[in-house]
Amino acid sequence: MLEEMGLPELSLEQKENLCVLVEKAAQDYIKSKIPLGKIQVLDIDVEIEQQGSVTVTVDIELAMDPLMRDRNAEQLVNEATRKALEVADTHLRGVACKSKT
Repeated sequence: MLEEMGLPELSLEQKENLCVLVEKAAQDYIKSKIPLGKIQVLDIDVEIEQQGSVTVTVDIELAMDPLMRDRNAEQLVNEATRKALEVADTHLRGVACKSKT
């Protein structure tokens, strides 16, 4: 998909910036849904591979305080992953547009 946009080879700095943006988007989403003190574990790993096209992988581990029974951790992880990938897509579209000028 992004290859069709004419995305150039990303530099190491661009990949690092993208990782930070994607991780922050996932983290901000989860923290907007759960009080900080109720999060026991929040590990977010972002990997970016580019072999023609760009592949962004987001892996989130979330454990909440047992008192947060009313919150579905799996659903929150899925939503945060979706949000993070939307941020990656938007950012990469911007990179593709800049490379055409």
